[in-house]
Amino acid sequence: MAEFQIKERYDLRDFVDLIAYLRSERGCPWDREQTHKSIRRNVLEEAYEVCEAIDEDDGGHLREELGDLLMQVIFHARMEEEQGGWNIDDVADEACKKLVHRHPHVFGDVSADTSEKVLDNWDAIKRADRAQSTMSSAMDGVSAAMPALWRSDKIQHKAAKLGFDWPTVSGAMDKVREETEELQQGIDAGDIENIREEIGDLLFSVVNVARFYKLDCEELLHAACGKFIRRFRYLEEGAARLGRRLEDMSLAEMEGIYQQARHDLEGKEPVHVDV
Repeated sequence: MAEFQIKERYDLRDFVDLIAYLRSERGCPWDREQTHKSIRRNVLEEAYEVCEAIDEDDGGHLREELGDLLMQVIFHARMEEEQGGWNIDDVADEACKKLVHRHPHVFGDVSADTSEKVLDNWDAIKRADRAQSTMSSAMDGVSAAMPALWRSDKIQHKAAKLGFDWPTVSGAMDKVREETEELQQGIDAGDIENIREEIGDLLFSVVNVARFYKLDCEELLHAACGKFIRRFRYLEEGAARLGRRLEDMSLAEMEGIYQQARHDLEGKEPVHVDV
């Protein structure tokens, strides 16, 4: 393999060549040792960092993180090419063909003049491509590697399309209360298997409530984590101002400062939405 040429500016083909060089005998020992499985988690981490850059509304950061995610795509394609399989051009070829196939309203004679109709057509084509003759088989097609809250939402959306859904959010809330009671019964009985099952059912039911408001439970839980950290920081700082250490305080004392944090940091009027 020829030496990799250092340039002032690179293009996509240079990126592909660079990964190939790093995987070569002249390249990097760590890069050569990697397999699809060894860097599986890297794909997820880089995708989440792309999302973080989007949330920050930072174009420069987004460009950087997209590059890191693209590197993962090129890296996996290179490993396959080395084994005599497909390469990055095959990835691009298949992706382009899929997009053309799933946009018959652009490249064919199908009519779709709204986003909703486009999505309906897309789902129908995808089910046909995957030989998913039933909705349950389509649910099986929702990736098990997806974050569980997102997976729950997608599965519930598919069920709702067939009318298997509460007519209003009150039915979904009744289910949350039912699952909460069943969880309490499991706790009272000390039945860990039942507790495990009921916690899963409760989480699934809470996702259903959020779905009625078109809310993303992954985003909501991330926001709740951030809120807890802010309040806990306030708790630590409040204890320090009192000359106390948290480990020396009672739960009641800590709770008092924590509740004050709720008031001082996030005192807002609720926004009402009718569903």
